[in-house]
Amino acid sequence: MPTPAEPYPRSILDLLGAAGDRSVFEHGARTVTGAQMLDLVRRMATGLRAAAIGPGDGLAMLLGVTAEAFAAMIAGYVVGARVVGVRPGLSDGQLRHVLHQDVAAVVTDAATGPEHAPRTLTVSELLAAPDEDGPLHLSGHPHDVARLVYTSGSTGTPKACAQTYAALNAAWTARPAAWPPAIRELASRLRRYLVFGSLSSQVMMEYGVLSLAAGGTMVVADPPVFPDAITRHRASASVITVPRLYKLVAAQRSAPADLSSLRALMVSGSPLEASRLREALDVLGPIVFQGYGQSETGTISMARPSDVAPSVGFPPDVIDVVIRDADGRPVPPGVDGELYVRTPSQATGYWAEPTQTAEVFIDGWVRTRDLGHFDQDGRLYLVGRTRDVIIVNANLYYAGPIERVLAASPDIAEAYVIGAPDEDTGEAVHAFVVPVAGRAFDLASLRTLVSERLGDACVPATITVIDEAPTAPNGKPDKRLLMAAIPRTEPCRKPPEGY
Repeated sequence: MPTPAEPYPRSILDLLGAAGDRSVFEHGARTVTGAQMLDLVRRMATGLRAAAIGPGDGLAMLLGVTAEAFAAMIAGYVVGARVVGVRPGLSDGQLRHVLHQDVAAVVTDAATGPEHAPRTLTVSELLAAPDEDGPLHLSGHPHDVARLVYTSGSTGTPKACAQTYAALNAAWTARPAAWPPAIRELASRLRRYLVFGSLSSQVMMEYGVLSLAAGGTMVVADPPVFPDAITRHRASASVITVPRLYKLVAAQRSAPADLSSLRALMVSGSPLEASRLREALDVLGPIVFQGYGQSETGTISMARPSDVAPSVGFPPDVIDVVIRDADGRPVPPGVDGELYVRTPSQATGYWAEPTQTAEVFIDGWVRTRDLGHFDQDGRLYLVGRTRDVIIVNANLYYAGPIERVLAASPDIAEAYVIGAPDEDTGEAVHAFVVPVAGRAFDLASLRTLVSERLGDACVPATITVIDEAPTAPNGKPDKRLLMAAIPRTEPCRKPPEGY
């Protein structure tokens, strides 16, 4: 792809200019047109330059979901800064870690910034700077880092994935002519896209830009409670996690709401078990899209409602996916292995983490640590993660297959599996299950199910019934919290003999 004459975010500014008097952002009774958003971006960029923020400066965003937050992030790119997205809900230690990674200033919509901030710039003071006439000058350099996207931190301190301005320019989100088929179908359904949580979320922001490019409107869901937010805002689309999707399906079965406006739910964060996907399609209709990607790579693949379950669809032609065995050799269709990926907009590495960068970014490829396979037609299937393992009697067992067997029970809505130290076997499997409302079941039947399908070593030492899984700030199940909740009583099985 030829290098554009101007760097990112020219494509975003062009979309706003083309929108003109069309509403692009809605927050309660307030609507913001494309022209008004473009003016907000201009004023924010002027304020940042007046504050001496420019190319190479780290600019952290501690903002809510507002038109000003969207404009501030785009303005950060206009001045060529390194925009650092900060998720809400970070612990004090995590926030200190983020704000001490070469951050020059923090933009906030509060009166004061966090105590760890090196310097605070408020939205109001940025907007108060004298306006500048003439076209917006874009200061980003292709090989400078434009954005730091933090990983979930579910296995430790969040890592910052560094994307360059060239990588953001190469992304297809703001360029309809480059949309793969699944993205094109999704874009046609984004007339009113719900935004909530934080625009620092890579997923939330990317779908927001996609809706802008598709002629849609970003609509703030406040509070983001489903199905009420969908019906109240007549939303046509939203991002949804797997646990929230299960709850929505259950609610529609027990007390159906009017979801006639809804045309797309983009499942994000974790794989969706095939039987649960079929149930969701049966209850909600053909509206469920499964996106697969990582902070390191962006979108890798997307399954449309019509695609074969439980695949995550066909990776677009511009994305390379190779599945390799433990020795790094490619495997044929139907054989599980680890996914290695190359995307046009992938990160160059982890900011200030050379050791971890070398482990994941290898010869232009991103090692995903995800396990999967292709079928004969080129559909991609995920089966687990290389690091989500339990070592029982010196043998590795992946948590994903055990979770899927437990969740395949008609009595179980969700299942989560973790490993914990065991005096007899080194580690043992421990499971947490969310039962289907109103269903009665016995734990012995679940243990038998696992034993029959996966063997005795995978049978959980304990099975704990929970109302819902604890979640991390990004909405994913937080297995570290589940680890702390493992029962310290007699396990529900003795370790198998003969190991």
